[in-house]
Amino acid sequence: MIGLGTYAFFWQHSDRVDEPLSLRGAFEATRALDVDLFQICDYAPLELMTDAEVRNAAAAAKDLGLTIELGTKGIEPEHLERFLRLAERFDAGLVRSMLYSPASRPTIREAESWLRTALPAYEAAGVTLALETYEQLATADLVALVSSFGSANLGICLDPGNVVARLERPRDCVELAADLVANVHVKDFAFARQDGWVGFTYSGAPMGTGLHDYPHLLETVRPRDRGINEIVEHWLPWQGDPETTIRTEREWTRTTIDYLRSTL
Repeated sequence: MIGLGTYAFFWQHSDRVDEPLSLRGAFEATRALDVDLFQICDYAPLELMTDAEVRNAAAAAKDLGLTIELGTKGIEPEHLERFLRLAERFDAGLVRSMLYSPASRPTIREAESWLRTALPAYEAAGVTLALETYEQLATADLVALVSSFGSANLGICLDPGNVVARLERPRDCVELAADLVANVHVKDFAFARQDGWVGFTYSGAPMGTGLHDYPHLLETVRPRDRGINEIVEHWLPWQGDPETTIRTEREWTRTTIDYLRSTL
C-alpha cells in the first residue's frame, strides 16, 4: 500500500510557516490525494498529547478511513512499550524506529538486550517493529542484528538514501536488507555542486529525477507481492519563503504518488 508520512508534510508542520498544519490536517490532505495510509513518524507532538487528544486523533483517522503506522527513534524498552500502547490506540500494525536516539546510543550488545526485552510484547500484540537503515549503523550490522531474532515481528524499514552518508551504495543497502524489509521509505535524492564548485550538497529530488534506482528496489524487495507498505517522504530544502516551500512540498508529494502509481 502507498502511504504518506509526516516527513511529506515536514515544512507544513514546522514553525517556519504562519499556520502549521495539524495532524488532522495532514490526515485530511492524505485522503484528498486518495491515499489510505499515513505514518506518524518522528512527530514530536504525539508524545505530548493527552489521552483525550490521542483518542481524538485516532478517531479522526478512523473517520477518514486511514490506516495508521507510527514512527519514533530509540529502542529503550520503556520507550518501545510506550509506542506499543500508542500503536494499540491507533490500531497501528507497525512501529518504525532507529537504534539511536537523541537520548541513547546503544552498542550492538545493548541493542540486542533491549530488543529481547521489548519484542515479546510486540509479538503478543501482533505489531511489527521496523528498524531503519541509516548512516550511524552499517547496513550489514543492522541486518545481522535483526536476523539474529528470527521474528516475524522484527524487520527493517528500508531507506537506502540514508546510508550514503557512511559511503554505502543505496543498491547495496537494498540487496543486503531485502529479505528482512518490513517497511519502505520512498524519496529520491541527488548530489549537486555547491556554488563555486566547492563541494557537493546531498539532498532531496523530485521522485524519478534523482539517483534512487527505485525499479531495482521494487524488483529486489518485491514490496507489493509481500504486503510491504511504501511511505512517501521528502528531503526538500527550504525554498526561500514559506509559500514557495509549501507549494513545492505539495508538488513533490503529488509527483511521488503519481510515480508510485505508475509502477503498479
